[in-house]
Amino acid sequence: MSSVWSRPTPPRRPALTREAIVAAAIAIADAEGLAAVSIRRVAAELDARAMTLYSYIDRKEDLLALMLDEISTEVLIDGPLPGDWREALRLIAGRERELVRRHPWRVELVSQRVPVGPNALRHVEQKLAAFDGLGIDRLTAWRYLAAFNDYMTGFVVREALERGEPREQGINDAERAAVAEPYIRELVESGEFPRLAPMIEQGVRGADDNFERGLGWVLDGIEGDLPGR
Repeated sequence: MSSVWSRPTPPRRPALTREAIVAAAIAIADAEGLAAVSIRRVAAELDARAMTLYSYIDRKEDLLALMLDEISTEVLIDGPLPGDWREALRLIAGRERELVRRHPWRVELVSQRVPVGPNALRHVEQKLAAFDGLGIDRLTAWRYLAAFNDYMTGFVVREALERGEPREQGINDAERAAVAEPYIRELVESGEFPRLAPMIEQGVRGADDNFERGLGWVLDGIEGDLPGR
């Protein structure tokens, strides 16, 4: 079966193009979650018949692939990357984190075998370009990239789940904390958690600080493994 990107785009009609279909699907996913996306729902948003959309997109799996590849453009850096490889990866990492904040449904596709599209490949190519000039071979660059990707995936998935759970329950973060706090405080005051207790009592830095520090540790590890270090 051919890739969705290699199939010719059907003749256009006003207001109904593959680009318009994908944009409508992304808007639905952003507002209501990935489960709300269907060919029929997108057709209704575009005031078209579902069968008409099948002239442009064969199946929902293809639509998801096109959606994923479209939002991948948001992480691409225009022009050359910063000359310093750490600065380049920090810039890319920030883009990746913001992408998932704008499109939290992205994390639902992590475990699905969604076909890789051209924009996603451009993103991978750009990340590999950050390692240019470090004197490492292709395999080592790929391993460094895997470590970077594993950190980013773990962080953004956890953050998306933490941000999404209160929304799904119809409560905000403050309301959720208010419900959980008495029970947590009771456990902490029991004396069973001597290491955790002061962290809860005194507070810890938030997600932004954790993200930057964790990313820094990953980059430090890579730097320490570079030839001549």
